[in-house]
Amino acid sequence: LPALKRQGVENIGVFETLGDPIPKQIFLLIPYKNLTSYGRVISGLSLDKNYLEKRKAYDSLSHDKRVYTRFSTSFYIAFDGLPKIVKPKKESQLFELRTYEGYSENAVRRKIKMFNKEELTIFDATGLHSVFFGEQVFGPLMPALTYLLSFSSMQERDANWKKFIVHPEWKRISGLKEYAHSVSNIKRTFLK
Repeated sequence: LPALKRQGVENIGVFETLGDPIPKQIFLLIPYKNLTSYGRVISGLSLDKNYLEKRKAYDSLSHDKRVYTRFSTSFYIAFDGLPKIVKPKKESQLFELRTYEGYSENAVRRKIKMFNKEELTIFDATGLHSVFFGEQVFGPLMPALTYLLSFSSMQERDANWKKFIVHPEWKRISGLKEYAHSVSNIKRTFLK
């Protein structure tokens, strides 16, 4: 994290799954300004002497001292309606990571259009505090989009989702033919 910060990466998020899942999961949210910035940061890490020196201990760990079993990486392009990460409020203790799978790339594009054109404003109005929204460019479960919401508690989360599902604008747009069948599966993970 310090090496990424030296490369100019800001607002890095580090989360773990709520509860005691087996295996334990850690999530890193690393925002890059664009693809060029991503390449510059990766190249910069290979020249960061402090990072390379501290990395030696990690690289020399034996198989029985490993720090992870496996990791997965996904890359997202921010939605036009939320082009930058929104730093959560300090009192945010609960995060909801949601992935919407689509049966096709077009289905995902239609759902992204729904968010950009109509749904993000309903999220704001009902207290579904957006952190990021992104179209998955690579990673598992494609085609898909993923977003992260923040809350102060599970009670706030539940109350605000209830406001959302009865909101008149949500009821209107959820019935529009152009957005029909845009989500084929939803995956939800709670983080702290």
